[in-house]
Amino acid sequence: MIYRIIGNMTGNSMDAIDLVLTEFAGDKMTDICAFSRPYTRQMQNDMEKLRLAVKNKTKAEILQLPEFKHIHDEYIVGVATAINDMCKQNNIDKNTIDAIGFHGKTLDHNPPSKAQTENTLPYTLQIGSGKMLADLTGIKVVYDFRSAPLMAGFDGAPLVPPHNAHIAATEGDGCYYNGGNTSNFAWIIDGKAQIGADAGPFNEYIDNFIRDNTADSFDVDGKYGKNGKLNTELLQEFFDICRDYYERPLPKSGDPQFYHKDKIFAAIESVKLPLADAAHTLEYFAAYIAFQALTLTPSNITLPPHFVLFGGGWKNPIVYKSFADLLQGKGFVLPEHQKSFKAFRVRFATEPTIKYSAFGEMMEARLFADLARYKLENKAWEISEIMQSGQKIVCGVIAEPQNQPRVYDDMINLAAKGWQKTNPD
Repeated sequence: MIYRIIGNMTGNSMDAIDLVLTEFAGDKMTDICAFSRPYTRQMQNDMEKLRLAVKNKTKAEILQLPEFKHIHDEYIVGVATAINDMCKQNNIDKNTIDAIGFHGKTLDHNPPSKAQTENTLPYTLQIGSGKMLADLTGIKVVYDFRSAPLMAGFDGAPLVPPHNAHIAATEGDGCYYNGGNTSNFAWIIDGKAQIGADAGPFNEYIDNFIRDNTADSFDVDGKYGKNGKLNTELLQEFFDICRDYYERPLPKSGDPQFYHKDKIFAAIESVKLPLADAAHTLEYFAAYIAFQALTLTPSNITLPPHFVLFGGGWKNPIVYKSFADLLQGKGFVLPEHQKSFKAFRVRFATEPTIKYSAFGEMMEARLFADLARYKLENKAWEISEIMQSGQKIVCGVIAEPQNQPRVYDDMINLAAKGWQKTNPD
């Protein structure tokens, strides 16, 4: 069966509403059109304030926040308007679209891999009413993809490895590496995802730093970082600040709240680092953490020497070159990692290659179109650790559009904090 599905991603970096309309014929994917609309500064600020306000709160507590409904509704209206505008600009008949795969906005995340180290209960928080989005667009919406895996005992992130495996049908086995707000990777071997994990902050530090200190939203083409130099003492301090996360074994998932952005920026301020040096050091650190996470790959996995990159973060030349240098045994390495970095590099039978994926521009948005396709077919999403456990989990909830007023009781996902008390199981 052929599906035409709009995928949506509004990531943690809060830079834009990204959309892609993809046609699926089995696992063969063809992007028909794409659309991206930057967030307004007001929405960025509102979401950042809401992120702080909802931290560690239950669904009932969040719904009582006076600012919540307004920010939520503005967010959904923004996504719906972008979808409607994309269809209009590209002459897309919405009647030909089978569904929207909608991620929602993650504002808090306490996955099992983190909760078990802190003796807390796991949860994840995404906001975004699929019912409201369906009504505003007139298109069926599939959403809340992370709740089912988390409620079954898995992290619920990253969800991308099975989508990487579908892309590998065209681009071959390798390490598929996404550079978004958080970086994440999957090793695809024999066309299947063997293991996938979040690595850590990628755009999170540098994008926020540039927004806080310049009129730009991010370091376009590395224009700030390329004029700076690496501060190795700060590199060590950056790693130490989040060491407990970086050294956690795979698989694991990340979230901005884990990364202690305030401590990172305080460290920069304490040494009065010039803006260019700070940008360069943050960009090097993004590449460094991406590489360090790879060294945690279990030794029984035979590594294909092929790296396929996704996401706008890799288009920063400092980040890309720093990662390539580390892969080749160049670049600065902290003393504590020299042995593990070298041991990782010798695991390749030949010199690794790096390429930017032909599917790289809208990979995260397309991922949710792919997830929606699986839900429509009632197929289990093939996350490696779930499949290896013998379980099969179908991700997502479906909302059909209605032409009459209704209560939007799905503004918060099912696995928000406190779900254990309301879950009938």
